[in-house]
Amino acid sequence: MLKIGTLFFLLLCSVYGWAQREDVLFAPEDRIIFDRLIQGAEGVESVAIGEAIVATGQELINTPYVAGTLEAHTPEILIVNLRGLDCTTFVENVLVVGGMLWEGQTDWDTYLRQLERLRYRDGLLAGYPSRLHYFTDWIRNNAEKGLVKDITQSLGGVPHHKRIDFMGTHPDLYPALSSAAYLREVREVEEELSDEVSYVLAKEEVSKVENQIENGDIIALATSFEGLDVTHTGFAFRKENGRLHLLHASTRGSVEISKAPLAEYLQGVKGNTGIIVVRPLGINH
Repeated sequence: MLKIGTLFFLLLCSVYGWAQREDVLFAPEDRIIFDRLIQGAEGVESVAIGEAIVATGQELINTPYVAGTLEAHTPEILIVNLRGLDCTTFVENVLVVGGMLWEGQTDWDTYLRQLERLRYRDGLLAGYPSRLHYFTDWIRNNAEKGLVKDITQSLGGVPHHKRIDFMGTHPDLYPALSSAAYLREVREVEEELSDEVSYVLAKEEVSKVENQIENGDIIALATSFEGLDVTHTGFAFRKENGRLHLLHASTRGSVEISKAPLAEYLQGVKGNTGIIVVRPLGINH
């Protein structure tokens, strides 16, 4: 007999026209947007991967910012939502589509496989705790997969130790953590992250190394907020005047390129202590 939650989920799929395939959920419009991204950035396989990434990201400018799109469904499924993006889902989707185009791939099934690979620990969706919730965990795991490289230390970043435990100390904010088993697994990950040494480039130093940061590098904003590692992320975007800006899903309302250069933009971000810079390597590693 179907559980009430399952029946409600199927009803939503029926009402909104969502397509369901095993543990994947997307709307017909997501396929349309995906096809538009593929067509809009075709030909980028002949440029550097970072250029392919920013070309793809620019295709999503003005897409509405929507928070928590991955938190709305239990049990955990692969959510595809290109209609509304938060900062992390923007980065994930642009990395996947840009990386696919750079490597000459354009099919939907590859997109779904690579999105799962990027979003989940060791590339496998295995319940809520398998999602890479903390961005430093996301960086660490995707570096192990060979998809990205943390270059912060080489830019002058300094070692940074911090207790990471926001989810574990605020489980009421995450419906899935009503499961004692899930909460235990998340806290185990937090213990590992708290023991890790990460490198952060102080925001006062960013302007000095702008010329070493490339188009399409991932910029993660480190924070002083208790229990958190990163509060925002996006891509480095160099304008024609040579200054580095941030291409990101802004909480101000939509995907945009920051008006202020990155170094100045960071000064206005509450709690920001600096940045972590991560270089994409491609999706077929």
